[in-house]
Amino acid sequence: MTGAPLRLSGHAKDLGGGFTVRRLLPAVQRQAVGPFLFFDHFGPVTVLPDAQHDVRPHPHIGLATVTYLFSGAILHRDSLGSVQQIEPGAINWMTAGRGIVHSERRPPSLADKPYVNHGIQLWAALPLAHEEAEPSFVHTPAAAIPQLRVGDATVRVLIGEAFGHPSPVATVSRTLYLDVQLPAGAALEIPPLVPEMAVYAVDAPVELNGEPLAAQVLAVAETGDALRLAAPGESAARLVVIGGEPLDAPRHIWWNFVSSRKDRIVQAATDWENQSMGQVPGESERIPLPERRLKV
Repeated sequence: MTGAPLRLSGHAKDLGGGFTVRRLLPAVQRQAVGPFLFFDHFGPVTVLPDAQHDVRPHPHIGLATVTYLFSGAILHRDSLGSVQQIEPGAINWMTAGRGIVHSERRPPSLADKPYVNHGIQLWAALPLAHEEAEPSFVHTPAAAIPQLRVGDATVRVLIGEAFGHPSPVATVSRTLYLDVQLPAGAALEIPPLVPEMAVYAVDAPVELNGEPLAAQVLAVAETGDALRLAAPGESAARLVVIGGEPLDAPRHIWWNFVSSRKDRIVQAATDWENQSMGQVPGESERIPLPERRLKV
């Protein structure tokens, strides 16, 4: 070990309608881990029939959204015409590139039923050469994601490669995303698979490299360090590991836009205001721009 991991506890962020998430990235101490510069953990939250948790149509540029559920369901629609019910265990990778608009809503099949939503949404900054790529949406079902036993641990290789098992999810830069379940008393060592790695304790405290790591804390490893994980005592634990190659340039983040250039974000804001970024078929609502604008 070359040093103690940076620990990020995040902060609560109200997305509206009483829907609150824990935001770990970006942070004052660290903008990104590998390509991931946005990390929201939501739930577990019981969604009642009268809850207003729908996310109305909104735009993105310069990034890819990565949505993963532990439980529940979300209906994704976008300006490409994609309609996909997101369910537990699947990876949903939406490339915004030069611009896309999408909404995230309660599925009609759950309109009159309470259910529990629990998951993580990440944003991956696109490499400079791909910032203006054509937008796309790819759904990889849970059954296509490699799941393996490593000792007593269960590891799902959501993105990238680990323990000799590659994920089918295509990326444009070296990226890692694992879902790890540790039974009580189990341990797992994850070698330095990518230059930058971090581990997040989803639902229970664990030990990281022999030191306590509280639940809902993101620990960023030093470059080249392994992650030695353990679920001490009588409690099982779930963790996610994220990482990849470092960003190829600093990024500006404003509202839902990510770019290496501030002027590109200003242009995207103007495009959204002028309603020229596209529309989600069948949707008439939209989230307006924040009042405070980015200054170039």
